[in-house]
Amino acid sequence: MSYFSRSGVLRTASGWLAGLLLALGLAGMCQAQGANILRVGSKRFTESYILGEVLTQAAGNARHQAGLGNTAIVFEALRTGSIDLYPDYTGTLASEILKLPPGATLAQINDALAPMGLGAGIALGFENTYALAIPEARAGTLQRLSDLARQPRLRLGLSHEFLGRADGWPGLARRYGLPQHPVGLDHGVAYEALAAGQIDMIDIYSTDAKIRKYHLRVLEDDLHFFPRYDAVVVYRLDVPRRFPAAWKTLQALAGRITAADMVAMNAAAEIDGRSFATIARDFLSGHAAQATGRGGLAQALLDRDTLRLTRRHVALVAAPWVRPR
Repeated sequence: MSYFSRSGVLRTASGWLAGLLLALGLAGMCQAQGANILRVGSKRFTESYILGEVLTQAAGNARHQAGLGNTAIVFEALRTGSIDLYPDYTGTLASEILKLPPGATLAQINDALAPMGLGAGIALGFENTYALAIPEARAGTLQRLSDLARQPRLRLGLSHEFLGRADGWPGLARRYGLPQHPVGLDHGVAYEALAAGQIDMIDIYSTDAKIRKYHLRVLEDDLHFFPRYDAVVVYRLDVPRRFPAAWKTLQALAGRITAADMVAMNAAAEIDGRSFATIARDFLSGHAAQATGRGGLAQALLDRDTLRLTRRHVALVAAPWVRPR
């Protein structure tokens, strides 16, 4: 029996109490649902912004806390529960965060993360390793990183994070016996400084879109200093339980992003000037259209949207007396 007339007036005092309790219950449920949003973090560089948007949009009921800072800051946000997951790279986790020996596997990374209540998984399908690059016009005979030992006057401009990382300049200089004294600069302006002739060489990510634009030669890591940097999702271990539908959708992204995909998305942002949100949406739309069969990305996205719409429908049916505002 409805406790409200068509005009929305309560019929009885007992009905008023029941209606109030129901309203309070629904308000509490809505508040809990609002607080129960998957929080996706990202670092402060193009690729991380884009991957953060891809994860956020794929998950559905999620919020992107973009550009939180460098690796240490974002990882600490995850560890303390300020965010639920973020995209990172196996080499970064192993060497920079966990201080594992070179060549650490994903299983070893997870063994080290588990005591913190964290895990790493959903390998996205591409690797983005560090490298050093120089314009072809200035490269001369330089082909390998070991060649740098004979070029002490080269002006290196390296990102602040790379200068301080265990798997960055300090270890690289020791491995190769490099005599240069690099200056620190923001990765976002490094290519422009290189093009202007202010520096001779920069650190780059292997999926950077500007490598081809600026006609750079990427030097071979002939002593194999850099570990693998496979893109993965780092997450709190309770995320699959707290957000089962979102987690299912995110798992459908495993192996879906190729290095070519990532280069193209980075180019769309840095060269074409498109927004991170638009780039992520177009990528997900394209892959959803290509996926076929149950278990594909399209089905996972359909399952997520169906669940969301079903919840909305149930809520409306359960409370027919709620009047639109």
